[in-house]
Amino acid sequence: MADGRKNNGGVRDGAGRPSKADEQKLIEKLTPLAQKAYRALEGGLDDGQNWAVKLWFEYMYGKPKEKVEITQIEETAIIEVE
Repeated sequence: MADGRKNNGGVRDGAGRPSKADEQKLIEKLTPLAQKAYRALEGGLDDGQNWAVKLWFEYMYGKPKEKVEITQIEETAIIEVE
């Protein structure tokens, strides 16, 4: 196909979700940094940093649903063909 659709999807190197083993390795690397991350968040909260407050509320109470409000209504012409 000339438009490149044959290249979409399918089996290829690096495709799909990472393996559980890779995920476990990443968790093992990050676990020793947990206390440091908690202290940084606590410091941000103590200083009144907006990013820290936002992060804390999103994890404690969940991220609110985003709403998109459309205010512009566009009229379209209807053409009847007989």
